[in-house]
Amino acid sequence: MALEIPQTKYNGKIRELTLGKGADQVVVGGETAYPFYLFEGEMPRLPRIAMEVYDTPPRDWAEAALEPFEGVTGDPVAWAKKCVDDYGAELVALQLESTDPNGLDRGADEAAEVVKRVADAVDVPLIVWGTANLEKDTEVLRKVAEVCQGKNLIIGPVEEGNHKKIGAQAIAYKHTLIASSPIDINLAKQLNILLGNLGVPNEQIIMDPTASGVGYGIEYSYSVMERMRVAGLAQQDDKLQFPIICNLAKEVWKTREVHAPDEEASALGNAKKRGILMEAISAMVLLLAGGDVIIMRHPEAIRLVREMITELTIS
Repeated sequence: MALEIPQTKYNGKIRELTLGKGADQVVVGGETAYPFYLFEGEMPRLPRIAMEVYDTPPRDWAEAALEPFEGVTGDPVAWAKKCVDDYGAELVALQLESTDPNGLDRGADEAAEVVKRVADAVDVPLIVWGTANLEKDTEVLRKVAEVCQGKNLIIGPVEEGNHKKIGAQAIAYKHTLIASSPIDINLAKQLNILLGNLGVPNEQIIMDPTASGVGYGIEYSYSVMERMRVAGLAQQDDKLQFPIICNLAKEVWKTREVHAPDEEASALGNAKKRGILMEAISAMVLLLAGGDVIIMRHPEAIRLVREMITELTIS
């Protein structure tokens, strides 16, 4: 007697979203089943990995994370080009760390000029990520949207407190918004509704439910993302049928474990491999939860994740 695997019937579908412009634009979403459940539905667009770049030389990075980018960390344009040319980045995520009011507090005009130079230098889609300071992000991201009109940047984080001002710019200058909420499905849905009421098209919204790394609350991120997929696919909640982006790298590489030297944490294994594996494992957990775009840092961690994606989708 043949074994029949019980199958879930899905009535919903994740929206497809086009990121970037031109020949190197990327399409994500389109799933009709839970992540990698190819025996129950379709996953027409594989998850994508964005490589992060910082707009200022990194401080307090682990040596393992700095090594692959030696010589370019002082120039975000050169850094972005290295990610694309040397490591095959499908997307670039520019982290605007220099705009943090508690740090360098770089102004909106200067930050926007850096973004434009990076956007002009690479053809792949560009993600622009602020510092989660509500007032400063509003000022900076509005200027970025204006200066980079028509490039279809992916800009965020956009929160309930600044969604009107940034959302209006995204509509006017045709950019995609990262709808960011703090690990809560109801808040995520509410923000999507608010953006829709403002007039932001569904094709210009990607959700950020807030990502965590292994050992630092990833189970909460997983749970919320999983519930989003259940609501969107099995419960036909069209306010939760958006692709998901996870800003993972900075969460993993700031942890104590990736910074502890071998002599202080010998039980955790080689420090370099430790950080790479923590990032790769964290990324796979989020992909299994429903992530469509994962922002990562180390090329070796990215290689491992790409191999896993291939293994899970091979027919």
